[in-house]
Amino acid sequence: MIYYKYDISHADISRGGGENMTRSQPLTEGTYYILLSLIEPNHGYGIIQRTLELTGGRLELGAGTLYGAINNLLEKGWIALYSEEKESRKKKEYVMTRIGRAALEEELERLEELLGNGRKLLDAKEKQRQTDRFAGTARNEIPGGLPERNGDSEGKGGV
Repeated sequence: MIYYKYDISHADISRGGGENMTRSQPLTEGTYYILLSLIEPNHGYGIIQRTLELTGGRLELGAGTLYGAINNLLEKGWIALYSEEKESRKKKEYVMTRIGRAALEEELERLEELLGNGRKLLDAKEKQRQTDRFAGTARNEIPGGLPERNGDSEGKGGV
């Protein structure tokens, strides 16, 4: 299991971030996009719109999901209340904290590792397919095919 540790200041602890200094689970896609949307101050509807924009409309955060996640992120200290209108709608703006940025950066590193490993293995498999295809073409062009390899009596063992 992977644990992430953060450098937390006294100010972060006083905002409620001190009790959750490690993270053992990957971020959900919704949490990932909420944090990305809060690099600059933003309100709930703005977060929904930014997520739609970033995902090309593929991910639409429902209000219940969004505000549940916001409350969770506030408790962790990953985001903070930036401003609040005191009028009837009480529109609130939130912004990502240092702890939230550290969590987002850790997630980006995890995702880059996943992508790198996947590409490395898929590229190796594709190179093997190309080699096998080339060997098959060469086998057909050489009278009598390629020599046997590792007991392959039909000459299909590849190069």
